[in-house]
Amino acid sequence: MLKQGLLLSLLLLSACTGVPEGLSPVHAFDAQRYLGVWYEVARLDHRFERGLEQVTAEYRLNPDGSIGVRNRGFNPSRGEWQQADGIARFVSTPDIGHLKVSFFGPFYGGYTILDLDADYRYALVSGPDRDYLWLLSRTPTLPEKEKARLLNRAQSMGFATAQLIWVNQTAR
Repeated sequence: MLKQGLLLSLLLLSACTGVPEGLSPVHAFDAQRYLGVWYEVARLDHRFERGLEQVTAEYRLNPDGSIGVRNRGFNPSRGEWQQADGIARFVSTPDIGHLKVSFFGPFYGGYTILDLDADYRYALVSGPDRDYLWLLSRTPTLPEKEKARLLNRAQSMGFATAQLIWVNQTAR
């Protein structure tokens, strides 16, 4: 019984770091170019960012080769900034945009870069399934042409793009 429980737990944990079924992460990924600040332009709703505005994610290289993650957003109902620091590690090799991210000790969630423009200005990122999606940009807004391209790409991958929340990036 204990062996079955342990096996089930391991399977569930590995499923949390997987790639959405039928999709693939970007290849020829360059972590050095991905480092720095990204603005969250849009996201599918989830509890750990609910209600936040001016959301950014900052990535930095750690001495051990992992990537430090700092997510930050403003909570207008509380009138305060919220921040979460975590660590990301590559699931396979550093040239594949598939990482696992932890903000809570030994528990990891999937971070899959599904689309990334050649200049590392815009990215489409998912969690382990189609319930999580982020449109990221190096600037607080996306040009309309790029916005349309990423939305079409996400929709073709089976994401519920009509449910995206467009993040207010303007300071109040």
